[in-house]
Amino acid sequence: MNRRDALKGMMMAGAAGAVGLAAGDSGAAERLAASGTASIRKDLNTPPKQKMVMIGAGSAMFTQGIIIDWINRRPEGEWEIALVDINPVILEATDKLVRRYMLSAKNPAKITSSVDRKDVLSGATIVICTIGVGSRRAWEQDVFVPRKFGINQPVGDSVMPGGISRAMRMIPPMVDIATDSQRMCPEARFINYSNPMPMVVRALYRKTNVRALGLCMGTEETVRYLAEFAGIPQKSVSARWVGLNHLTWITELRTDGKDAWPLVRARLAERRRNGIDTKSWASPFGQQKNPGMLTHPFSWELFDEYGAFPAPMDRHVTEYFPERFPGGKYYGSTLGVDAYSFERTIAVGDKIYDETISLAKEAGPVDPGRLDATEGEHMQTMDILSNFYYDRRQEYAVNVPNRGVVSNLPPDAILEIPAVSTQEGMAPLPVGEIPSNLAAVLLRRIAVVEAAVEAALTGNRKMMVEAMIMDGAVKDYATAEKLTEAMLKAQAEHLPQFA
Repeated sequence: MNRRDALKGMMMAGAAGAVGLAAGDSGAAERLAASGTASIRKDLNTPPKQKMVMIGAGSAMFTQGIIIDWINRRPEGEWEIALVDINPVILEATDKLVRRYMLSAKNPAKITSSVDRKDVLSGATIVICTIGVGSRRAWEQDVFVPRKFGINQPVGDSVMPGGISRAMRMIPPMVDIATDSQRMCPEARFINYSNPMPMVVRALYRKTNVRALGLCMGTEETVRYLAEFAGIPQKSVSARWVGLNHLTWITELRTDGKDAWPLVRARLAERRRNGIDTKSWASPFGQQKNPGMLTHPFSWELFDEYGAFPAPMDRHVTEYFPERFPGGKYYGSTLGVDAYSFERTIAVGDKIYDETISLAKEAGPVDPGRLDATEGEHMQTMDILSNFYYDRRQEYAVNVPNRGVVSNLPPDAILEIPAVSTQEGMAPLPVGEIPSNLAAVLLRRIAVVEAAVEAALTGNRKMMVEAMIMDGAVKDYATAEKLTEAMLKAQAEHLPQFA
């Protein structure tokens, strides 16, 4: 059965449990069961009562975005939104700011907050995790310590030494959160936005029964970028993709059902003649400064080499190929320094933190201008939740176990793949066998995920060193050992498993 026939079967299946069980697709039930499922709504005429628990609510940009989306859409039913953060200062400020936002809502949600998730998890229908253990000060060490060893990263939250270090302190608390959710609200949808996404979600499936769903906007944003790049109307575009979060290969791009890659390649040749837009690198996230010039030159080189375009482009994708950027050298600049400055990224986060504290001190409703639609990771959350409860069956990029979706990758690997949202959960679309060159790149990275997860769960220093070596940013074992010890020392307060 080809993918189109399988999708047709899935969309025709009844809402009473047959979604994903297309004829001939024997693995669909298992994939669906592993993709954030929950009980089907029995009464379709009564708006559901919802309790959404946001763990890591001090992630102020995400929290504000969710609240703005919630107010603008005002989902049906009775809602409680519970805010959780272990930092009492930012939690108090976020609580006050959210209450200010609710003054603009026609039918406001009940707002509760606590530094202890166990106070609010009972009865939750939705649990959203955006935690960042150690916050930006710990994140800085993920990038600054490797710099002393000549390793430069623009992000440091997914791969290379920074991503591996982050996994060590993120995975145990995430397992604890999922374990509490499993016990206190077993039917809740469990959505994770915290990085490193593949490592965190893999650990949750290894150690808990929570069917976690990992979400990230990067792939959807890249599809929109490609449409704009080629001059294609957004509504006409469809795509297919497969990969790991922050290295997801867009293998197909279509406009009104026709192959759009020729249009992309024609525009690419034109942009290359105009040169690279180096000024875009001055902003931490790579926004274009000179229209008509080429941004993300490395991603386009990979497109030439692999026949697929990598999401979410250079800022993240370069970290998956450290051997191509020794010392962080990137087209005459240095990654994380003057190209996608890490310091500027941190400064943006600090500014949002300070702004939240300041806004919380004011009284009355927030400025109506702040209720305008905002961009960010939160954008898809309310859409997906609406799809879950009203069975609208739209397609999203999700991070879930492979379970046979991609036949030549390991079944337990956490992949970013297309899936249709249904009342039963996310139903991954069959992909089949992917080209061997793409599979080879992903298999190498899946091995790093497995080693890092094992190290984080067990406190095994040797396994962390192995992850460093397999990652490719460190060239010899002795250096990997020294860097591992330096990073464990810098993050010691967050790593009880290594004590």
